[in-house]
Amino acid sequence: METWLLEFPQMSQDALRAIKRGIDKGYLSFSRTYGADIEAVFEPVLYFLVWFEKLLLNAPWWLIILVIVGITWFAARRWTLVLGVAAALLLIGYFGMWENTMRTMAMILVCTLLAILIGIPIGILMSRSDRTQSTVLPVLDVMQTMPSFVYLIPVVMLLGIGKVPGLLAVVIYAIPPVIRLTNLGIRLVDREVLEAGDAFGTSKWQKLYDIQIPLAMPTIMAGINQTIMMALAMVVIASMIGVKGLGQPVLQAVTNQYFALGLFNGLAVVALAIIFDRVTQSWGHRMQTYRQGMGDE
Repeated sequence: METWLLEFPQMSQDALRAIKRGIDKGYLSFSRTYGADIEAVFEPVLYFLVWFEKLLLNAPWWLIILVIVGITWFAARRWTLVLGVAAALLLIGYFGMWENTMRTMAMILVCTLLAILIGIPIGILMSRSDRTQSTVLPVLDVMQTMPSFVYLIPVVMLLGIGKVPGLLAVVIYAIPPVIRLTNLGIRLVDREVLEAGDAFGTSKWQKLYDIQIPLAMPTIMAGINQTIMMALAMVVIASMIGVKGLGQPVLQAVTNQYFALGLFNGLAVVALAIIFDRVTQSWGHRMQTYRQGMGDE
């Protein structure tokens, strides 16, 4: 008995090594077999990302600022926020970080668009089925608690380094909030409103698109806001696998102990985060106020 107890730790270590070796071999075989096919699936997204990045880089800086300031005004209708956004962008350009900022903005917007296109339908399916919700929620828990660096390992093994693996890692890391809050927002819609829709003979799809999604939109916008914030955080980490933008100077600053370089590019990331956060939050509040006003009438 004592001999078996002494041998047990070694046996468990051997079993663990065997499991790790099996997982590594299996995933390596999978990546060699299907890596090229998966990369081909993402080629249209890569083309769009490259086109959008070139558009932002080649467009006049003043035009980009005018467009962003116009979107900010449309969403918030606050001059203080508009002036703050314009000042932040002018400072980014003045300190020579414009190109990296545009690359990061292109990556963030494309990743957010993908997360919305994938996440909102999944959230809708979760809201319509308790079984689907109970199946998807544990997956989202794992995705949100997994250390962000871990996402880089499988995508690099599968697709190498570059924009596509970076984009895939960012989307996987950032998608859970929009799924969760889409599900939550639709489930929180007042049952009396739904019963009124049933009384008027609306179909399930009409009830979804005309009642549930509009009323849940502030909550969905909060999910989109959180997805953007998580994507920004992940883009900096994804610079380790070749994603160009503000993350690369930050990584260079950490490697070479350049405090000023890291500080200024870090502040540029903060500026982008604040701009996205304020615009999406203001848009969500405006939509909620508008819906409440319609309800009062």
